[in-house]
Amino acid sequence: MATQLRLLTFTTLFPNAAQPNHGIFVENRLRHLVADTGTEATVLAPTWWFPSTHKRFGAWASYAAVPRHEQRHGLAVHHPRALTMPKLGMYTAPYALYRAASRELRRFMAQGQRFDAIDAHYLYPDGVAALFLAREFRLPLAITARGSDVTELPDYALPRAQIRRAIAGADALIAVSAGLKRRLVELGAPDEKVTVLRNGIDTTLFHPGPWPDIAGRDAMRARLGLTGPTLISVGGLIPRKRHHLAIDAMALLPGATLLILGAGPEHAALEARATQRGVADRVRLLGPRPHAELPAYYAAADLSILASSREGWANVLLESMACGTPVVASDIPGNPEVVQRRDAGLIVQHNTAEGIAEAVKDLLATPPDRAATRRYAEGFGWAETSTGQLALFRRITGG
Repeated sequence: MATQLRLLTFTTLFPNAAQPNHGIFVENRLRHLVADTGTEATVLAPTWWFPSTHKRFGAWASYAAVPRHEQRHGLAVHHPRALTMPKLGMYTAPYALYRAASRELRRFMAQGQRFDAIDAHYLYPDGVAALFLAREFRLPLAITARGSDVTELPDYALPRAQIRRAIAGADALIAVSAGLKRRLVELGAPDEKVTVLRNGIDTTLFHPGPWPDIAGRDAMRARLGLTGPTLISVGGLIPRKRHHLAIDAMALLPGATLLILGAGPEHAALEARATQRGVADRVRLLGPRPHAELPAYYAAADLSILASSREGWANVLLESMACGTPVVASDIPGNPEVVQRRDAGLIVQHNTAEGIAEAVKDLLATPPDRAATRRYAEGFGWAETSTGQLALFRRITGG
């Protein structure tokens, strides 16, 4: 009989009491692995040290509010502080994370905790720091690549060298899409070292309704004052999410309303763009919403738009589909693996405002049955991914 696996999950991408949506995709995968396979896991999620929670410090202040230790969904989560250096963070981060995590891991072991492997997420800086930990504590290491860690950061010389070091030193690599696997191989990973394990969708959370305090889709639309075709774009307000293309497309979609959910540095610029395009009265920037509230917003919409320039595996696509709302997604690696049939939505022919508008008009003219869209998403549960993880960790631990 196989013994129970004991994993140390290491990542800076993990939710916490002060940042409840931060890296929630990592938490979701781990929760399902634990529930589906009986694996035991402890989470070591370092955060950056900052002295003040005062709001004048913006996003930095949120780091000071992160608790040192917490329990989330039955998982013990620890947040040691790592020191970052202004303007040097990209270069010093792996070593700062390693030092903070090493101290914490030595404390765990002094208390009698033991681990069979390190489950790390994001190649840089997290994966590099995890490699240092694996060597110090002589533990097998699996690193999951999730997106910009292999599509964007390797454009910089030092991170690229360190990423290749992590690729070479890890015992196994996981890519959340076939597109990311191809990129890992281009960076030097042997094909057989990379396992594709997609993200799944929690269909008990993301569903067409009803929800607590909201009867269903019609009630949510009434609450939001929606009467015509409604589009939704969910994600951080950062350049690579390209919400500006969705806003530009609105000029070609008279009568439609666009809801944008998310926070980030581009908020003011997106508001200004909506004004410049003459669509400010039909574009609503609603800010971030708790994860549990997202289903009602997805279901209220007729279509969901993802205009991103880069993704690993875009969870927002499956979230939308699970709520019965088809998607219009940019033609980038990863997205065609999620959107494979018209029931799911369309991949745009051109990654432009015109391409988005054309796909939106097509789907609005002959929309998929919302129940069929929901059924499509149900085929992307977590069980297959959990089974694949268990097999991979058994292999690298010899268990």
